[in-house]
Amino acid sequence: MEGMQSIAHQPANPGLALPPVQAGIAQLTPTQMKVLRGVHSGLLNKQIAYDLGIAEATVKAHMTALMRKLNVRNRTQVAIAAQAFSLYA
Repeated sequence: MEGMQSIAHQPANPGLALPPVQAGIAQLTPTQMKVLRGVHSGLLNKQIAYDLGIAEATVKAHMTALMRKLNVRNRTQVAIAAQAFSLYA
């Protein structure tokens, strides 16, 4: 898959800097983390909104912020980043 970055197997970083996925995750708000967990679980925006008691439009705004902070372009890449983060947790 040319042009796609592999984030699932980041090498251990012997320095103080966090791996890219962890660095992005570290910037997330608590609500963004909840939305990230929902995406990782395969939930739709409507389901995440219901679970969190927020509007679907608010979930969409959080998704936009997640994509920006994780430096990804789509929902699938957000889910992959969430999976990669679970490898570090």
